Amino acid sequence: MGIGISVFLLAVGAVLAFAVHAVARGVDLQTIGYILMAVGAIGLLAALLISGVGSWGGVRGGDTTVIDNGPATRRVDTYVE
Repeated sequence: MGIGISVFLLAVGAVLAFAVHAVARGVDLQTIGYILMAVGAIGLLAALLISGVGSWGGVRGGDTTVIDNGPATRRVDTYVE
């Protein structure tokens, strides 16, 4: 689940939990809203942790040092017989 879907689930869940006051037979819309918000929050946290591991300093590869000695020279010997 990506960041966009997680934010969408959070928004839909918040609307159902806090703004909708309709009554549906056999369905509690507030509970569904809270469930959607929880799933969205967990998905958002997971997406941020997975995509940001390298950029937040969690797991990194080793550092690489490059030493440049200038242009490579090539020795060419010419033999005349």
